[in-house]
Amino acid sequence: MTQGAPAGGAAPHALPLVVRTAALDADAVASLVDLLPAGDPVAWLRRGDGVVGWGVAASVRTGGPRRFEDADAWWAEQAAHAVVRDDVDLPGSGLVCFGSFAFTDGVAEESVLVVPEVVVGRRDGVTWVTTVARGELRLHDVPLEPQPAPPGPVNLRFADGARSGEEWMGVVADAVARIGAGDLEKVVLARDLIATSDEPVDVRYPVRRLAEAYPTCWTFHVDGLFGATPELLVRRERGLVTSRVLAGTIRRTGDDERDLALAATLARSSKDLEEHEYAVRSVADALGPHCSSMNVPEAPFVLHLPNVMHLATDVAGVVGVVGDAVAVSSLALAAALHPSAAVGGTPTRVATDLIAEIEGMRRGRYAGPVGWMDATGDGEWGIALRSAEIEGPSRTTVRLFAGCGIVADSDPAAELVESQAKLVPVRDALG
Repeated sequence: MTQGAPAGGAAPHALPLVVRTAALDADAVASLVDLLPAGDPVAWLRRGDGVVGWGVAASVRTGGPRRFEDADAWWAEQAAHAVVRDDVDLPGSGLVCFGSFAFTDGVAEESVLVVPEVVVGRRDGVTWVTTVARGELRLHDVPLEPQPAPPGPVNLRFADGARSGEEWMGVVADAVARIGAGDLEKVVLARDLIATSDEPVDVRYPVRRLAEAYPTCWTFHVDGLFGATPELLVRRERGLVTSRVLAGTIRRTGDDERDLALAATLARSSKDLEEHEYAVRSVADALGPHCSSMNVPEAPFVLHLPNVMHLATDVAGVVGVVGDAVAVSSLALAAALHPSAAVGGTPTRVATDLIAEIEGMRRGRYAGPVGWMDATGDGEWGIALRSAEIEGPSRTTVRLFAGCGIVADSDPAAELVESQAKLVPVRDALG
């Protein structure tokens, strides 16, 4: 585990984080995403609400099988020693961190938690600003003016990632054969696309466009990883735990009448219903030990997004006991859920081993948990889907990701089409 030191080279934790949250006038901020400056922006937005931040007051990087536990322990220590004055007392006010975690247990893949110096949030018509510093109270003299529109990528080119479309269909066919042989029930296989720009990519450009184009998704950015995920892995808020499961996808045509017919087809599809059932079961099994009661709907609904439709189920539960509500943070719940069948497969270990064997792509933080958490452990964690990562010190390369759930009757060509549909949001956002 590595962690950032405060300015001046003092030892980590030598001084506590001093946090001040104050309410703002309702009309003080028109758009959260437009506030983000170029330096170290972070974001978690949906329907114009959420939290954004910039600067780094504290951070930690973890890796390997204990990446979640190490990050959770670091955060508990920060929160225990922090001096917090919060005049708002809403989810996302007070001391918060933003995080993004690697998909695999590999020690080479870094995960990160970061505490911004400034956080601006909005929820239920209430807007606030939080400032954070080591050992001193920052005055609320933070300028909250919209920033100039960031430039788009210059001369953007797209190319195949680790595998071409033809090669990836061969991998899907291999997986279908193994499922047919009884090795496993489902596996999620991903592919990547490489975008290259002549100039460094300003992440605020695609983040702004995603937030505008996909308001019902959770638009995020943490440490170079950005996207608009339709899937909320887990939310913990004052004892209530919720998780949205998406599995089973069909592309929209843009014709409303035709799309309604396609939605009905998706809702009856045995292949998609089977894939969805695996995903729901994996989430319910992971949350069950932490909940005193749970509600798992018997049938999914169809979630309509601008480019695709998904089978969706909202699983809800109540955290078991008072002690558990304190001990099991939203990040710990995310760790218990990861990887769900929606991004790994069933059985989990067999599926993730097969991904490592045949996918041929480094996932990094794609399909890992991404989101935020407050000092009490409440927070929201999505799955980093419909996402991309800006890579390298030059920031001229962006790697886009898409994955598909493969079951016994999956057709490789149809899965390739589905993956292409899932690449559309970020590809369009880049310009």
